[in-house]
Amino acid sequence: MVTVHWQGRQRFEGAAAGRPGILVDGDSGAALSPVELLLVAAASCAGADVVSILEKERVTLRSLDVVCRGTRRAEQPRRYTAIHFQFAIAGAGADEARARRAIDLSLAKYCSVVASLAPDTAITYDVTLR
Repeated sequence: MVTVHWQGRQRFEGAAAGRPGILVDGDSGAALSPVELLLVAAASCAGADVVSILEKERVTLRSLDVVCRGTRRAEQPRRYTAIHFQFAIAGAGADEARARRAIDLSLAKYCSVVASLAPDTAITYDVTLR
């Protein structure tokens, strides 16, 4: 459960009980917008899955960065019709096969944020090993 409190204009503070809040700005002036936060949620959800899966594969991660870009409809509701993830992974034991397997599992099976999107949202990704 989360609670959102209006802060004036298009700004809201959202928080879960007992945790720090975050500012959300519908105008994107003072903070991330709600739809940008959806991309952050998808990228961090998938990233957490990838970390967990790679650790089980005995990969010692040094870094993991996820860039997430979305394409939105022109008309209302301006939902995402496509989301593209760019994963950059570095670590001992990291190879393309392990990375792709972890990402595929996350995006197709484990990431609840991606699973919550409309079923026709196109999900794609690229991976770079550093």
